Amino acid sequence: MDNDSRLFDIVHSQRMADSMRIAYAKKDPKKPGNNWVNYSLHETVGVIDRISLGLIKLGIKKGDNIALISNNRPEWNFVDFGIQQVGAVVVPIYPSISYNELKYIFNDSEVKLCFVDNAELAKKIKSITAETPSLTHVYSFDKNTVAEYWGKVVAETKIGELTIVEQHKDRVNPNDLATIIYTSGTTGTPKGVMLSHFNIASNIVALSKILPFINGNKALSFLPLSHVFERTISYAYMANGVSIYYAENLETIVENLKEVGPDYFTTVPRLLEKVYEKIIEKGNSLEGLKRNLFFWAIDLGKKFELNQNMGIWYNLQLKLARKYVFSKWHSALGGNIQAIVSGAAALQPQLARIFAAAEIPIIEGYGLTETSPVLCSNRLEIKERRIGTVGSALPGVEIKIAVDGEILAKGPNIMVGYYKREDLTNEVFDSEGWFHTGDIGEFAENRFLKIIDRKKELFKTSGGKYVAPQQVENKYKESLFIEQIMVVGENKKFVGALIVPSIINLTSWCMKKDLHFDNTEAMLREDIIKDKIQREIEAINSQISHVEQVKSFILLSKEWTASDGELTPTAKLKRRVIQERFALDIESLYSES
Repeated sequence: MDNDSRLFDIVHSQRMADSMRIAYAKKDPKKPGNNWVNYSLHETVGVIDRISLGLIKLGIKKGDNIALISNNRPEWNFVDFGIQQVGAVVVPIYPSISYNELKYIFNDSEVKLCFVDNAELAKKIKSITAETPSLTHVYSFDKNTVAEYWGKVVAETKIGELTIVEQHKDRVNPNDLATIIYTSGTTGTPKGVMLSHFNIASNIVALSKILPFINGNKALSFLPLSHVFERTISYAYMANGVSIYYAENLETIVENLKEVGPDYFTTVPRLLEKVYEKIIEKGNSLEGLKRNLFFWAIDLGKKFELNQNMGIWYNLQLKLARKYVFSKWHSALGGNIQAIVSGAAALQPQLARIFAAAEIPIIEGYGLTETSPVLCSNRLEIKERRIGTVGSALPGVEIKIAVDGEILAKGPNIMVGYYKREDLTNEVFDSEGWFHTGDIGEFAENRFLKIIDRKKELFKTSGGKYVAPQQVENKYKESLFIEQIMVVGENKKFVGALIVPSIINLTSWCMKKDLHFDNTEAMLREDIIKDKIQREIEAINSQISHVEQVKSFILLSKEWTASDGELTPTAKLKRRVIQERFALDIESLYSES
């Protein structure tokens, strides 16, 4: 695609190239046997054009804001492109959003229409309609009695009517707004990030130059399309002839991988950690020689280094490990994986190292909603990949480090600004036009960017030493017995931690020790369990600086989740929320210090 394209031009140009190629596919539980339902590019363009016509007949005008709240499915894309062609603006919202945030976004953006996934979401919207005067209609992709069926918007066309859609498309400029994405963030009121067609299109062009997309490839999608990371990569898939298959849900990913056999998928580190935990759980269930072989391969993977000759003996062992152990990992991922693209949070270097040893490259990148989103990325070529970094800048993007360590960026992908918040927009752009990311970073080898932490999340101990919590937490999560961790210690003598242990691995360890407990809470109260976690902590303490070492911890039995408001939709810790909810536990860490 050209740099001056509108986003909806992508699907039209692809249809011209191969109208019968599968654009999108989803599972239909009502369909027997191979229950994937495919939508060709020809069908896709037909639906998109009829949606645009339907919106025009409803009186939607250029610049109107329309909300889209749905789990991933082809209809999400149909409506997205259909809205864009009219010149209206898409406001994507996470289905898990709270009522207060939903009401705020609807009123701030003055949405005219809303498309939802199902009856449950329709009820959520209906509950706030009295307080959102701009909203006139709610349409549901699934038929129900709560909202109008979205099929009413997919207008039946008469001969010549689609010329009206073409006229509206002609009025859409690449610099017009395509979307307003409200960042959930980890604190404060949501901010509406305004992205133009040109912003996102420039990112698609850059991604297409560095990622190994091939026409006819397949991708499995399960990260929310309401997040700019999955949305932009989906546009990039479409622009490069890659068919997109939507996983049913997070619980069916393994099954869907085997069914689809995708070449790529995108993920966040938290999900990769879950995949790795399942792999280790499988290894622990093995016995005898098979078990020894499995963990021998894992240990080899932990030592692997990119761009280094590890020696004849290591290379021979790795060849055997790939043949007898890691080949099974490839099969479990569908057998065709060329690359896994990871973003939205920091990836554990050890995880990247093990998967690289298994010849399953994880391409880690970095960006923000405000940058459409990708600023930097590792490449598939080994010489252009560095574990522990987010790679080098995308073509057309400039990155520099400010005096205080903050990452600054320039490029065509940088947002227009924050919706109705010129004050906030002025805060993040300096007099020279550099966008201030709010992240602290440094360069390795003068070109590979390494993220230290969020500027606002760095904290100082009472001894005046700074701690970057993300880096410390990622190191401790290398322990198979630590599921989640949040370190604390602002103005305290030492670093403490709230730890959600891996109940699966702890239970397995207890069984081998012939230890039995009534429930999880009872298990975590036992000194033998606390001692086990203490030994895990001490093993990692030896690998990090003294000031960052966890000296005291509390074990928690319940995992932090986005649905409980403790994580963002991309699984980053909402530190303020967790600190408030566990204030007494945190205080107890220092009660005897």
